[in-house]
Amino acid sequence: MDTHLMETRDPSVANGVAAPVIDDLEDAASLFLHDRPSLLKIAFRILGNASEAEDVVQEVWLRLQCTDRAVVHSPSALLRTITVRVAINACQSARRRREYSATPWLPESPDPESTPEAVAERQDAVERASVLLLETLTPRQRAAFVLREGFGYPYDQIAGLLSLSVVNARQQVARAQQRLSAERRRQPVDSVTHRRFVQALLAAAQAGDLNRLERFLLDDTGRPGSPPT
Repeated sequence: MDTHLMETRDPSVANGVAAPVIDDLEDAASLFLHDRPSLLKIAFRILGNASEAEDVVQEVWLRLQCTDRAVVHSPSALLRTITVRVAINACQSARRRREYSATPWLPESPDPESTPEAVAERQDAVERASVLLLETLTPRQRAAFVLREGFGYPYDQIAGLLSLSVVNARQQVARAQQRLSAERRRQPVDSVTHRRFVQALLAAAQAGDLNRLERFLLDDTGRPGSPPT
């Protein structure tokens, strides 16, 4: 909490002017209700959503109740500071949630101790992620995104496989992330293509068969697949 909003002990006078006292919960509630409209405006300017702004202001009230109100030097300034901090945290959390939910789950290396239920759940997640990638991204975006985000390929290797410059390879990944975040859908998914994609993803994650994945992604872009090594 900002020290300029607090005193080490209870000050009854600040700069010759009596400071408002909110150590009593009723006084705190009265001050909060008085400042609530301005707090809502602050939260709304940060979040751009009235419902979320209401939630933030309610959180501010809960935090005020837990504050040692007897040492508060400037209650209104304290409320504004808490509102800004809670709203910024809420905004960052919402952005993280959007990014997480928009990013397809790509397969991890198998856990030898996984239960059959966990294996089935992982495969289901891969199938859903592959549908999203096929629906949303262009072939080049999909190839660059999967190789980079799913399997950690360096950009120069992606560029070589896709016959792109390194800068363009980075752009393909960035555009893929933007499309996925916007939940943009482009086209229906062919069931055969979907099944091949799922199998290639799982083979790469579980057996390390990256050649198979590369061949699928390159065929998808219209380029001949890389030869097996």
